[in-house]
Amino acid sequence: MENTIDTLRRIPLFRNITDEHIKALMNAFEKTQMAQGETLFLQGARAENLFILISGTIQLTESDSTRFELHAPAPIGELGALTGRTRMMTATVTSDAEIWKISREELMTFFESHGDVAVPICFNLLDIMADKTSRDGRRAEEMRTNIIRTQKAMKRMRDLILETKENALSETIHDTLQDLIGRNRKSNYVVTPPRSLPVEGRLGDGTSITVLRLSAVWLVVTQNPARESVVGEQWTGVLQIGDTEFPVSGTVQDADAASVVIEMDLLIEDYADLLEDYLTRVQMLDVII
Repeated sequence: MENTIDTLRRIPLFRNITDEHIKALMNAFEKTQMAQGETLFLQGARAENLFILISGTIQLTESDSTRFELHAPAPIGELGALTGRTRMMTATVTSDAEIWKISREELMTFFESHGDVAVPICFNLLDIMADKTSRDGRRAEEMRTNIIRTQKAMKRMRDLILETKENALSETIHDTLQDLIGRNRKSNYVVTPPRSLPVEGRLGDGTSITVLRLSAVWLVVTQNPARESVVGEQWTGVLQIGDTEFPVSGTVQDADAASVVIEMDLLIEDYADLLEDYLTRVQMLDVII
């Protein structure tokens, strides 16, 4: 028992929890043995359980590409389990493993009756997420710096092509660079509306649609259930941000059975300002100040 408690304490999620509380938490888990090759969960599945790897190894793959191999002790998918999010990777046992499992519903029931255990775990989870977000922020800043450097280099190359004598490749290279420069503009960067800051959408006939992603230029929505939009046609609808509704129009650039990608026409100034303020607030959710 003592060795198991020490093992769990090596996991950041269970820091600063008393022996008594850890023992109570341990009793809430189902203990299972899994053999090499067995699948713990699949990418795209809804997260329903929190897993703890006590012994053995787990491989995490994304679209058939190996991302990580976890060694015990380690929690597996704790954030997804606590929030019910979709699994972003597939977890497969790569060496015989002891795994503890508890469903999200059982965990919430346990927390309701053991608030003294739930509070430190929640603080630990917040600390883990803040640290992760900080690291993600540094990586994002490095990527942003590289994008800016690349954007400037492409502009210099485009200008050099315009200044030199035209040849068989000039037009193709110029148009390719111009397209890349346009796609890298800040106004093209899209965000996904979070649950805390939703954007409502509807078509001209009042049919509700879901706004999947948007930027100052691009809008991605679910398909019209009555008649699918097709590439090249005009699209019109209404967006609602907070208490304000405003009309939106544009040209369909891509479409399939699930979604429609629209390049929006220019908005009037007041609505453009509202959208820009919304985009800023959503982006701020990804930043720790």
